[in-house]
Amino acid sequence: MVLSDNATGDPAVSSAVSRRTVLAGAAAGTAALAVASTAAVPATPARAEGSDFRIGVGISDITGPAAECGMMGYSQFGQDTAGIHLRPRARAYVLATAQRRIAYVVADNGMIFQSVHRGVMQELARRFGDTYTEQNVLLTATHSHATCGGSAHDYAYNLSILGFQQQVYDAEVNGIVEAIAAADADLAPGTLALGRAELHDASVNRSRIAFDRNPEADKQHFPNAIDPAVTVLSFRKGGRQVGAITWFATHNTSMSNTNRLISGDNKGYASFAFEHGEHGVRYLDGADFVAAFAQTNSGDMSPNLNLSPTSGPTENEFDNTRIIGERQYHAGKAALAAASPMNGGIDSLLCYIDLSNIAVDGRWTPHGQPRTTAPACAGVSLIAGSIEDGPGLPGVPIPEGVRNPFVDALGGASQPVPDWLADAQAPKVVVAPLGLMPPAAWVPSVVPIQLVRLGDLYLACGGAEFTIVAGLRIRRAVAAAVGVPLENVLLQGYANAYHQYVTTPEEYDAQQYEGGSTLYGRYTLCAYQQEFDRLATAFAARQSIPRGPAPRDLSNTQPNLVAAPGPDAVLPGRAFGDVLTGPAPAYARGEQAAVEFLSAHPKHGTRRNGTFLEIQRATGSGWTRVANEGEWDVKFYWSRPAANVSAARFTWDIPADATPGRYRFQHYADQLAADGTVHPFTGTSPEFDIT
Repeated sequence: MVLSDNATGDPAVSSAVSRRTVLAGAAAGTAALAVASTAAVPATPARAEGSDFRIGVGISDITGPAAECGMMGYSQFGQDTAGIHLRPRARAYVLATAQRRIAYVVADNGMIFQSVHRGVMQELARRFGDTYTEQNVLLTATHSHATCGGSAHDYAYNLSILGFQQQVYDAEVNGIVEAIAAADADLAPGTLALGRAELHDASVNRSRIAFDRNPEADKQHFPNAIDPAVTVLSFRKGGRQVGAITWFATHNTSMSNTNRLISGDNKGYASFAFEHGEHGVRYLDGADFVAAFAQTNSGDMSPNLNLSPTSGPTENEFDNTRIIGERQYHAGKAALAAASPMNGGIDSLLCYIDLSNIAVDGRWTPHGQPRTTAPACAGVSLIAGSIEDGPGLPGVPIPEGVRNPFVDALGGASQPVPDWLADAQAPKVVVAPLGLMPPAAWVPSVVPIQLVRLGDLYLACGGAEFTIVAGLRIRRAVAAAVGVPLENVLLQGYANAYHQYVTTPEEYDAQQYEGGSTLYGRYTLCAYQQEFDRLATAFAARQSIPRGPAPRDLSNTQPNLVAAPGPDAVLPGRAFGDVLTGPAPAYARGEQAAVEFLSAHPKHGTRRNGTFLEIQRATGSGWTRVANEGEWDVKFYWSRPAANVSAARFTWDIPADATPGRYRFQHYADQLAADGTVHPFTGTSPEFDIT
């Protein structure tokens, strides 16, 4: 059973926090970390349950405000939301046996920040007690760059958004929890199957100069400098397929840094095509089939096949999103067709590590000498960005004559780089010591690593963008420790936290974008290999392992410099919901129908798990919904024709198989009045024919 859409939206919450409050809160948060629990976590023995699984699937909406919210991924000032193309979802899978339970979630967003991970864990504890904990819950992101930003408690990731956005955080936390709750309620006996295939035309190595520095043994593993592996986990109940997870490494960046429509990008389209096109899922009605397309080690894998933003396979970002998504979908289907029943047990183990200060044994370094990691630093190439997919971190250093008020609120971006830190980060040229910035480090250093077993498949989970060779080395370490073939171990990136990139030491030396974004120095990957070996060794031996250092909590130190939209207004002589531009009287199949309504600001009602639009067809008994703005053929464009006035324009690419008949558009929104009350309203277009 899948959670059906039922809500009209989340309330808008916005606040501005003074610098004094930020600084005071940072001190309190730091003190709280000193008394946090560091109890040891036992590794639970894995039992061979065969097909004795209970399986549940769930889905929910995580769409943030569709207007005037900074988007996450490209970190571009002015790339604020202005509509919706394909609503992002959280897709959850729960596996249970007599002894163990695993919850796995794939979210169509940019990253799983530690703030969201913490919020989900707190809400799951409130709802389910100790059934779901950080040990047995795995949260991952597809890394779409076309979704809302501002859910982080890490200042570096809120720079272009100008602060923490409560609405975005609430949408992500609530949507993920709802998806897990739906999957929990859906638990019933089922079976698993594992399939594999390859996909060679949906990714390209965007950092070939760095890749080529790796040893021949690593490069020979990837003859075309890409990771073509497609791995599919199939979920069946009652002889019927109810879900699938498809892992494949490619960046979710087919949509550009000039796009302003919320979208799940190419992986979101792959999910939509599988669920909606093949299984007839209508998200507003709920569904019983859930298809996630998850990341692996995609740090240097781009979907822009011509190595330029929005270029390849076509020069149109919407076409590229669809085509790269379709290729993943078809490759997943091929792997699914070859899937074999999977037995084995389920298990999981998580601990925290402090990436800013790990002593790395020479066993894991290229030259065999012990080394250490270092506090986080941004390199020049991080600021420059990736020319293949989009630019890098904004505001550090601040361009001449330009000020970022969010940076000013934090105390400024100018921070000296001590000689010892510059040496530790060499050959990186440091432009910002993010781990030493006021009022607290701008990125996390204490992050989780997790090992999850799903039958025969093992997931090594880390909160970063690992290059394909970095992922390979971690996979080798885990496979050796648990005693399974390499192909049975995947590197699950974007998991439970986020701290940018992890390259190999050899790739780091090239200081391409990925190397400049490897924050903790040349030996970051070596530290990961060592710590995953430690975790996997304990996992295989069924031993306890310390939880590790406590992750920080900066939830009370988050400024937001984005002003809340004021009360909605209308144009003279008009009312909310009025049609500003109506559709044509008739359209042929394959044409585009369009309408524009006088609307309200989407922050006054995000309509999460709801809709801003229904396209309806007349029937003998009334009107039936055939599409909404959560689907590929429909686009929602928000604009401001006048001060405090909103317009909502919708387009519908009429499918070639649309049923001829009488149609209309119906618009739903929520208007904020001058007295602070919110009032829903509806607008209905003139009717039109499809012939």
